[in-house]
Amino acid sequence: MAGEGKRAGSRRAARPPRTFRPRLLLLAVGVTLAVVAWGYLVYAAIDFGASARSGDERAWLFLALASAGAIACLFLGLMMVARLLRGLGITAPPPSPESPVPSETADRTPPAPRPPGGRRAAR
Repeated sequence: MAGEGKRAGSRRAARPPRTFRPRLLLLAVGVTLAVVAWGYLVYAAIDFGASARSGDERAWLFLALASAGAIACLFLGLMMVARLLRGLGITAPPPSPESPVPSETADRTPPAPRPPGGRRAAR
């Protein structure tokens, strides 16, 4: 049986208790608002584009403003999603500047090949 023996124990550590983190809730609300604003601005840009093509000269300015606003909202929403994922522990932070650069590790010689058969065969 798996539950017997001197090393029988849980293979996983106990999960830490979940705590309420208002910063993550604020980020989730911000992402939601940015995506809703992006959708509205895209819809407005489409409407202004149709008006501009039918001859309304001022609609070109509103089309440009709505497009720039939609780009800004989408960028802001994606940045908040990245921070939210980092806060939830789904993504890891970038490597520190002290860690070796891949080009520096490529100059090292590779380790010697392992003997076939492993440790038991070497006995």
